[in-house]
This record gives sequence, C-alpha cells and structure tokens, in this order.
Amino acid sequence: MKFYNTLTNKIETFKEIKQGTIGLYTCGPTVYDYSHIGNFRSYMFEDLVKRYFIYKGYQVNHVMNITDIDDKTIKKANEMGTSLEEVTSIYIKTFMEDIETLNILKADHYPRATEHIDEMLETVDQLYEKGYAYKKDNSVYFSIEKFSDYGKLANISRDALKIGTSVDADEYDKDDVQDFVLWKGKKQGEPSWKSEKFGDGRPGWHLECSAMSSKYLGNHFDIHMGGVDNIFPHHENEIAQSQCATGEQFVNYWIHCQHLVVDNQKMSKSLGNFYILKDLLEKGYDPMEIRYLLISTHYRKLLNFTFDGLHQAGQALRRMNDFIFTLKGLKPADGKTAEISHLIEKSEAKFRENMDTDFNISGALGVFFDFIHQVNLKQKELKKQDIKNILDFMARIDTVLGVMKKEEEKMLDAEIEAKIQERQLARKEKNFQLADAIRDELKSKGIILIDTPEGTRWKYEK
Repeated sequence: MKFYNTLTNKIETFKEIKQGTIGLYTCGPTVYDYSHIGNFRSYMFEDLVKRYFIYKGYQVNHVMNITDIDDKTIKKANEMGTSLEEVTSIYIKTFMEDIETLNILKADHYPRATEHIDEMLETVDQLYEKGYAYKKDNSVYFSIEKFSDYGKLANISRDALKIGTSVDADEYDKDDVQDFVLWKGKKQGEPSWKSEKFGDGRPGWHLECSAMSSKYLGNHFDIHMGGVDNIFPHHENEIAQSQCATGEQFVNYWIHCQHLVVDNQKMSKSLGNFYILKDLLEKGYDPMEIRYLLISTHYRKLLNFTFDGLHQAGQALRRMNDFIFTLKGLKPADGKTAEISHLIEKSEAKFRENMDTDFNISGALGVFFDFIHQVNLKQKELKKQDIKNILDFMARIDTVLGVMKKEEEKMLDAEIEAKIQERQLARKEKNFQLADAIRDELKSKGIILIDTPEGTRWKYEK
C-alpha cells in the first residue's frame, strides 16, 4: 500500500508502527460556524481512508479534535453576546448530526480543546524548560530558529524565517513566518485559564492538537490528516512543538486533501455559492449523493462542485442500488453456479490495487461499475449462490464507500405492510382505482411499488 506523504513530498509504502494497528489523527471543526461542503470534502476523504484501512483488517484508533477555543470562536461569542460554551455547543451538535447524516464513521475520541488545558500547559512548560519557548508581553512564544527542521512540511526555506519577530494571530501566511504563540496572555473580553508560571491566558490554536494527539495516540503515531490549508502554519507548528517537547518523531505520514471549489470559483458567501449540508438537503438532494460526489474525485485534485455533478452522482448511486434491487428479486437459474466467483475475485483484487495506489478512488469506482456491467450480461445464468456471493461482494465494497442504500433490508412497518396486501386484493378484484390510490399513498411515504410476475416488490424512493 502506497500513498503520498506531504512530509517527504513523495509516494511512500505504508508501514504501521505497531503491527495491525493504526493511530490516526484528523483535524476536526473549529466550531464558530456550521461546517461547509469544503470542510466535508476533507472529512469524507478521511472517512474513506479510515474505512479502507478497516476493510484491510487494521484496527484504527481515530482521534478528531474539536477546536472550541481560538480567535474565531471568541470573536463569534462576542458578536452574539453570549458565552463561548453556548456558541460552540450549537455548532458541535450540528456537526455531529451532519456526520451521521453523511454516514461518516464516528471517531474513537472527540477531544475538545477547552477540556485539555492542563495538557497544553504541560507542553508549554516542556518547551520553555528546554529553551524552545520564551516569554514576551505576558504571552509565551515558540522560537522557530531553535528547530532546525522548521519549514520542512510546507517546503519553506530557512532564509524566509523572520527571526526575532513574533505573531499572535492563529492564522498567517507563508510570507510572514515568525515565532508563533503558544500561550496567549489574558485579555479583556476573552476567556482565560490560570497558570502560575506563565500567567493567566489561553492556548494558541496550534498547541491544542499537539497536546491532544499526544494524550490519545502517544508522542509518535502513524498518520495525521487534514486539508491543504492546514499545512501552514498549523501542521508545521504542530511538528515543531511536538518534536521539540518530546524529543521524538511526531508523525510518520502526513496526508492532505485538496480544496473544493464551486463552479470553478472559490466558495464565498458574497458570490452566493457557499453551501452547508442543510442547504443541499433543503434543495432535495440525498445525503448519499452528496457523499458520493465528495469522495469520487482523487484527494490530491481540486474538486469542482457543481449541481450537474451532484445529479451525475445520483445517477451513479441509482445504478448501484437498482442493481442490488434487481438481484434481490431475480428468480435463480437452475443448474451449477455461473463463473461469478472468478469475476468477484478479479474485481476485488483490482479494487484493492487501485485503493492501494494513493487511494485511487476513481479507478476503484471504475472497477466496481465494470463489475456491475459484467454481471448484468450474465443475469439469466445466475444461480442462488451466485446472487448471494455478488451481494456479499457489494456489501464488502460498501464498507469502504459507505454510499449504498440499506433501507431495503428493513421490514416495512405494519401499516405499510397492510396497505400492500390491501392493494394486492384490490387488483385481484379488478378495483384498479383503489389499487392506484394505495400506490399513490405509499409513494407519498417514499415507498415505490414494482409489480413483477413474481409479485409486488417495493423500494424506497431515491
């Protein structure tokens, strides 16, 4: 299995630290607003990678932080005239609902920054005692000149470092590389925590992830993921803090997901092309259409979000789900099994080969749809065991993709079951007006009826 490591700027073969186990840290939401589809592009790719590791038999210990204290969250709380906790709790709740809607697997831990202040102060103390940090204007800063590898992740030359100057802001540009803040001195209108050694204050944004990843994954772990916008300054500063504090290598593999644009333009509220999940759901799009679109472009390519693309994602999903629906309703052929086992084995090997090559999802999806095409050509030859094997294969692949409908596996509730029986009786008695009325009623509840020679079958609409 090989993928691109931002740290080394090349494709590398993956080797876990502890056999069969992966420590995975992903940058979660800064909860000053609702997560938008650009954020979810990264979260969805991270979910795809995690699912693929699980599919391959790894045990994944996944930590996703929640930034509930930083410049943005404080500004939002002040604008709303309420407490930091009241503001962030709104967006945390919505985020957790959104990831469930999009079928994103839950992380093992969701540490909140405000609940790990002691660990952060401990990291500041380690850096200060080792000479990597200094006090200035009631705050504590990291001295970037003291860390010889500073700039390696973001490919910044040592000549670009502004030695002896410092920056308080959480976010800044590559052309303004300065000593960054670890602990911000107390200011009016901002929450603060007590520290006898460094004075009352609050943590800098970059410090948060170093302290929390160390607590839940140890000083040295396998994979750290995020969007390309996290590379500098956030991840660059994480590496500096963590490695200087512990004296150990921080992370072996860094994986970053490219940006999302809308109709080839940067997403912006002023352009009217800024979307959160709720916006798309209110337009009638299915969550799995959104999920499919967001995972279907290779992570190192810019994803151009369009409504035409969302429509095409829906068509692809319907092809998958209709294939499964048709298979479940097939009358098996007699005789020995068709040559399906070999096709499944070959297709699954190709699927893995693509995913093992820098998570080539477009190639993997191509294999999947070619498999559907090949099976459709043999549909009349399929025996009972063939159908079972195909459905099992589809289910295995969907543990990675997470996009296929599961509703067909659920029992209809008693009311709808009774309606279907009532309609069948009406058709027998040639009361087609009543039969049509029942069909329309069920359709209003999202149930589609399909009449076949073997009887009436059903599926959920979309």
